[in-house]
Amino acid sequence: MKRLRALLCGAATAALATAGLAAFAAQQASGASADATALSNRWYAAAPYLMPHDNNPPDAGAIMDATGLKAFQLAFILAPNGGGCSPTWDGTSPVSSDTAVASVISAIRAKGGDVSVSIGGYGGTKLGQTCSDAASTAAAYQQVITKYQLKAIDFDLEEPEYENTAAIAHEIGAAKILQQNNPGLYVSVTTAGTADGTGWFGKQMLNEAKSQGFTPNNFSIMPFDGGFNGASAQTSALTNFNSILQSTFGWDAATAYAHEGFSGMNGRSDTGEYFRQADFQTVLDYATSHHMDRFTFWSLNRDRQCSPPDNNGQTSGTCSSVTQSDWDFAKYSVKFAGVTPPTTTPPTTPPPSGSCTAAAWSNSAVYTAGNTVSYGGHTWKAKWWTQNETPGTTGEWGVWQDLGAC
Repeated sequence: MKRLRALLCGAATAALATAGLAAFAAQQASGASADATALSNRWYAAAPYLMPHDNNPPDAGAIMDATGLKAFQLAFILAPNGGGCSPTWDGTSPVSSDTAVASVISAIRAKGGDVSVSIGGYGGTKLGQTCSDAASTAAAYQQVITKYQLKAIDFDLEEPEYENTAAIAHEIGAAKILQQNNPGLYVSVTTAGTADGTGWFGKQMLNEAKSQGFTPNNFSIMPFDGGFNGASAQTSALTNFNSILQSTFGWDAATAYAHEGFSGMNGRSDTGEYFRQADFQTVLDYATSHHMDRFTFWSLNRDRQCSPPDNNGQTSGTCSSVTQSDWDFAKYSVKFAGVTPPTTTPPTTPPPSGSCTAAAWSNSAVYTAGNTVSYGGHTWKAKWWTQNETPGTTGEWGVWQDLGAC
């Protein structure tokens, strides 16, 4: 999300390429509403980033239909390019007069989904830098929450803002105020990742949160653009970041993981690292097995194949530079949310009544997606990697799909 965004986020495209926007605009003009119905926090935790103004924005509805995805992380809210303490999209489009992004949100909500909005990012001037204090920063962000009836918000705090002590104090203070004034608001804080977990400025941001008594739903790191090489380097960074959270806040490992998130980059990164589908699966397995709070990535605009597939060894804002089918990476977010994406293969048929033909579930065995077991007189199918998670204990969001009584 770093250098690529600085290079590519400045050239806004005129069209918001979302199917059905004209219909929803007409619906709004006629007085129909698309009120926000909150999803579970797990969906906001799984929402991939989508730029509605830049990088050839894809059709959110088509992604929902193809993958089962319900939540999107819309990016980015910035200060006006000319200065001031009022929220804009990408520094150029005032939130107060926006209709284009509102139409995108209405289209998503009409299909049963919802959005979170992300603040900051790598490029542009942030409100924490231009507003005079935490209260005025929070007031600017409250305009965004109120306008779009938001149930979730993301503070993406990275270079160069997180090198500004006063700006970070404003951002963290604003996040705390918003959390207090909007009960139930899901708040994530995203920052740079390093091999050690996060760097000096990331640690100072955590210390600022501690000093203000602020605890978001999660602190997420971005383990890419820092000499990472595939999933093993990323999971190592997540382990190290967990130790930083423990030492900063006095948490045990389980509590730290429950407040930890991953924000990856699909395909080729800005610095030439590669994160393919298998890497995402490995990190997803790590995140779910450690009961982490968030799994997201930058970005849906890139979740499609380039032409040629390797994009001649270049990084793009509109495709991944790896071989893939459209929305391959979005499906990992859906898995994290606990919902199996639609499939073209027939569903598994439960065994005949009277006996369980699948092997009995074992708390020591490792199961992967598609494995079946018997437990409690029912047959269960694993949705993803799991170990020592009892079938039926976590309902529809759990790893096990109930195929019915044996």
